[in-house]
Amino acid sequence: MLTITTASISHSLPPSPTPAPAPAPTATPQTPNLHNSCQPINRRHLLLTSLTTLSLASFSVSVSVATARGLLQMPPPRLGNRYFLVRAGESEYDSLGIINTNPVTKTSVDSGLSEKGKKQAVRAALELKAMGACERSCWIWPSITQRAYQAAEIIAAVNGVSRSYIVPEYSFLDARGLGAYEGKKLEAVSEVYESDSISSTIKPPPIDDGTPNESVADVFVRVTQLMSILETQYSEDTVVIVSPDSDNLTILQAGLVGLDLRRHRDLSFAPGEVRYVDPSSIPTYKQPASAVYKCLNPPNCN
Repeated sequence: MLTITTASISHSLPPSPTPAPAPAPTATPQTPNLHNSCQPINRRHLLLTSLTTLSLASFSVSVSVATARGLLQMPPPRLGNRYFLVRAGESEYDSLGIINTNPVTKTSVDSGLSEKGKKQAVRAALELKAMGACERSCWIWPSITQRAYQAAEIIAAVNGVSRSYIVPEYSFLDARGLGAYEGKKLEAVSEVYESDSISSTIKPPPIDDGTPNESVADVFVRVTQLMSILETQYSEDTVVIVSPDSDNLTILQAGLVGLDLRRHRDLSFAPGEVRYVDPSSIPTYKQPASAVYKCLNPPNCN
């Protein structure tokens, strides 16, 4: 029987070689040792990985931005929400037969609803209820102008809508600024509409009291911006737009249905009138003679 001892093994094995010096580090990345917490970090690899991740994230963001909705095109191919247009009732200034469009006074009590205007706002609220506008809830977007906001509160109360669903609009729904016509009799506004029928870019004469002098095209920009916000902020909701005047609504509706903006007056809203927006209903009309006729001194034209 062969017996192997430790001594015999030690004599039979060759002497242990002298340990060779550790090789100099090279640029070749080493396989990471998951069991050794002191393993050096390959910073180049980490940086390349991070850049790749950031590039993919940036690409994802760019795709999201590219598919986001922007400024609404008029007339729109479709609308994502259901809209009702409401003109606030008669104001105190209207009852006196005076033009008042200066935004400085839009929150004053004098810009509020007259007694007749309050009744008109109640009728508008009841008409919206009969139309089922807010049966499944709705958002009410009034101008911050006193009479429009008062009308919105009446609409909310009659239709059982919480005040938290009233969203005041601070500039896009301001009454159209009529410049030098400010303070004149209401009948004088017919001169403005004569100019509108000639060109959508004619402005009323200016004035230095802070009242804007807005053309139809100016108002069109405002209401288009408003619709762009609503179409982006909501989806498949009902929105009730409450304007202090008629021009905001007629210009908006003309844009939505593709009507020549010079004919916006044909869509005039009476105080307290309610109208459902149907973009598929495009009125038939003839191009006005002003398409070829130029007025050199509006509104005084022969």
